Amino acid sequence: MPLASSALVSQIVGGIRPHFALPHPGPPVHNVNCLARPVSTLGFEAVTKLNSVAVFCASSNDADPAYIDLAQRVGQRFAHERLTLIYGGGHSGLMGAVAQATMEAGGEVIGVIPGGLFTNGIPEDEVTTLEVVADMHQRKARMYELSDGFIGLPGGLGTFEEVFEAATWTQLGLHAGGRAKTVVLLDEDGFWDGAHALLDKATSGGVLTPKNRPIIQGASTVDDALRALRTHRSNDLPQFVTGQLNEGA
Repeated sequence: MPLASSALVSQIVGGIRPHFALPHPGPPVHNVNCLARPVSTLGFEAVTKLNSVAVFCASSNDADPAYIDLAQRVGQRFAHERLTLIYGGGHSGLMGAVAQATMEAGGEVIGVIPGGLFTNGIPEDEVTTLEVVADMHQRKARMYELSDGFIGLPGGLGTFEEVFEAATWTQLGLHAGGRAKTVVLLDEDGFWDGAHALLDKATSGGVLTPKNRPIIQGASTVDDALRALRTHRSNDLPQFVTGQLNEGA
C-alpha cells in the first residue's frame, strides 16, 4: 500500500495536492437559543434517502479476523448501493478494511483526519478524498456533517465515544438542519449486546428518556443496518418540548 512521504504530507496539509481537500473550518456554531424552540421549528426530518454513511470502527491490527471480514462486507455493500463511505481516514484494522473494500468495489470514500495523525502516512489507494482538519473535535464534527447516518462496528474507546456522541447530537438537535440521524450498532457475535443492555438499563432507571432510546438501533446483518438507517423516523424522537430540553439524558 503506497504511503505518502513526510514531504508530501507537508504539501497536502498546505493544500498543494489537489486530490485532497483543504482543512475544513468545522461546522457552524449553533446558537444555544435553539433549545428554547419546539421540535416542530427545529427542522427535524426523517432520513428516507441515504447518500452517505459514517462508519465508526477499530483501527487496531489485532482485531478479530471476523470483524475485519464484516468491515469488508460493509464496504462492498456501500459500493454496490452507491453509498459514500465517511470514515476517520485510518489505514489499519477495520478502518482500513472498510475503506479499501469500498474503493476496490468501485465506491467512493471520504476520509477525515487531523493533520497531527499523519505520522504513519496517507493511504492513497483507500480514499477518494482525504480531508485534513485541525483536531479530533473537528474530525468528528465534519464526519457528522457529511453523513446521513452512522454505523458502529466493533471498536475500542474511540469508537464508543463516536457512536455515543453522534447519538447525543441527534438528541440535542445539533446535526445540520436539526436532522435526526440514527446510529446503528452492527455486529454478528453480540459485540454490542453490553451497550444495548446499558442503554436499556438507563431507560428503565429513568436517566435516559424512552423517546431517545431509539436513536441507537441494533443490527446483526448489513441489510438490517441499512434498513434501520433508511426507515427510522425522526418523529420517534421528540427530544425537545416547548421551551426546555427534556431532563433525561
